[in-house]
Parts: sequence; structure tokens; C-alpha cells
Amino acid sequence: MQVPFLSFEPQHKPLREAMQNAFARVYDSHWYVLGREVEQFEKEYASFSQVAHAVGVANGLDALVLALRALEIGPGDEVIVPSNTYIATWLAVTQVGATPVPVEPDPATSNLDPACIEAALMPRTRAIMPVHLYGQACRMTEIMNIATRHGLFVIEDNAQAQGASYAGQYTGSFGHVNGTSFYPGKNLGALGDAGAITTNSNDLAQRIRVLRNYGSQRKYYNEVMGYNSRLDELQAALLRVKLPELPTWTLQRQQVAAWYDKHLDGIAGLRLPVVAQGATHVYHLYVIHTEHRDALQQHLTAQGIGTLIHYPVPPHRQQAYHGLDLAAGDYPIATELAATCLSLPIWPGMSEDHVAAVAVAIRNF
Repeated sequence: MQVPFLSFEPQHKPLREAMQNAFARVYDSHWYVLGREVEQFEKEYASFSQVAHAVGVANGLDALVLALRALEIGPGDEVIVPSNTYIATWLAVTQVGATPVPVEPDPATSNLDPACIEAALMPRTRAIMPVHLYGQACRMTEIMNIATRHGLFVIEDNAQAQGASYAGQYTGSFGHVNGTSFYPGKNLGALGDAGAITTNSNDLAQRIRVLRNYGSQRKYYNEVMGYNSRLDELQAALLRVKLPELPTWTLQRQQVAAWYDKHLDGIAGLRLPVVAQGATHVYHLYVIHTEHRDALQQHLTAQGIGTLIHYPVPPHRQQAYHGLDLAAGDYPIATELAATCLSLPIWPGMSEDHVAAVAVAIRNF
């Protein structure tokens, strides 16, 4: 059985008419930037996330950059980041002129380990940026307690975990200001780049609305040096169609993960995802670990099974960050995870037959 890494068809086919109607609504409105669709989606996504405000921006990286700018974090400041994450988390910090300070993950969950944070705090530390990696919520109660004790801001990178929760509270609602991405492959994906910022602060929400629109509230009058980073009106309309489907899609992803857990149980040398107590996992990715990762990936490719590696090179080993003088051996947990991780196919609409075919191929290997 051929099993692609990702298929949009089971999600998109039933929504085809509604999506086309949304396109027609925007087309016929003759208002294409910061109009009613963005305004309504912001309200709907804020309600979904159980926060006071959502502000639509152009993409997930911009969401993190604008969050940092709104908190006035910049040159001379340090931000705690995971050593194990997509590079966008680090890029946001350096784009505002601050310095990322990596902290190792919990090897069981791959998420930032709260127990390691305080040892990395320095006088210039201003914020902690946890990433809900692969769709699992970080241990946010512990992280928020650390931030409170030390007077630090928290900015959640919620790009992979819309709808996940910790201790019954949604990700994207803990931090002072938080970023998410609606890149097409995300659990809630647009049909192009898109992102949003969530916050419970009226003041921060207003600052971000100004920053995303050239630093302006009134056209041609600019209060600060801002950005052109506005959620596209068409993407907002399409996201409004998809948002009500997200809880159902999340349940489907969790069912697929449960099937994987069952069919892959007991395979020697294969480590399956672990969910921390109190956390939920929305399985943006289903990531296994094995020392034989590269050979297994080649075997699965030959069987017509798609896989990806998230992520083959941790940020501290990227050429982009050679200037930070971080040695290759400085972060052994992140390095080991990068060398052993493999993401298996997972998408709403996958059947147990798909999962069983992947599992048989892995057992044969």
C-alpha cells in the first residue's frame, strides 16, 4: 500500500464548495486587506483559543518577531529557547537583535525541559520561548512559575499545537503574548502563508496591530517603525471555513496516533512518542526515534511510504548561527534527537489499514 507522508484530500474535498464560496465572498467584496474576514477570523480564533485577542499576521515567524517587538525585547537582551526546535524560533529572537540562549529538551517528550531553565538564566534574560513541538503541550505550569519568580515574559511558539492543552488550558493562552502559524501543513492550515498572535493583554494586542501595519493606526501617520505583516483577507476567509473542523481533525489525528501506538508496540530499538502527565498531544507530527533512522527511512521510501525528518540539523549546528560560537557537542540531547527522529505519515482521514501497512514495513525492517 502506498502511504504518502501527507494528504490534504480527505480534509479539503468535503470543504470544496464552502472554500469556493469564501473565495467568491472576498472577491465580490472588493476589500482585500484588513477587512471583515480578518476581523471575524481574529474573533473566532481568539474564542477558540480562549484568549481575549487574536491578531492576524502574515506568517508564523512574523508572529514571533512582532510578539518580541511588542514586549520591547531587542539588542542586549537574552531569550531562553529550546535547543531542539525549528529554526524559526531562534530566527525571531535574532531578528529583533536579541540573543537566543538554548536549553535542552526532555528526551522523552522532545519539549523544553523546565528543570533546565533556571541554570541558563542570566541578568540579561528577558523572556522564555517554549515551543509545543510536534503538537504536544509543554509543561506550562512549571514554565510560568519560573517566569513569575524571575520577572520574565513568556512567548509561546504554538505553530504546531493549535488545540493542545496543559492542565486543561489551551496552548497559546499561557504566555504574555504568543505566536502561531497557519502554514498549509499545520493542523489548521491556510492555502498559503498565514499566522496569528494571541494575548490576553489589551495593550499588547493594540501594539501588535500597529506594528503589523507599518507602525500606523491612521493611514500615512506612523507612530513606530513597523512591518507590513497583515493576515491576507482571502486566507482569513478560508481559515474561517476550516476552523470549525479543527476539533474533529484533532480527534482523527489522535486516533491515528493510537493506532500507531498499538501496531508499533514492542519493536526493539524503536522509541514511540511519550506524552507528559497533564499534557495533551494533537499530533501535528508522529515522531519515532531509532539509531537506524536513515536506513529505516530508505526502506520505507522503497515501500512507497513517505516520511520526513523534523529536524535533521539542530539550530546550534546551523551555519546561520556559527557566530554564537556554540560547539557541536554543547547540546547532546538535541543532537541525539536530530540524529534519530523520523516523522511517520499522519493526517486526518488516514485509516487503520494505512497505519498497519506502515507498521508492517517497520517490523519487516
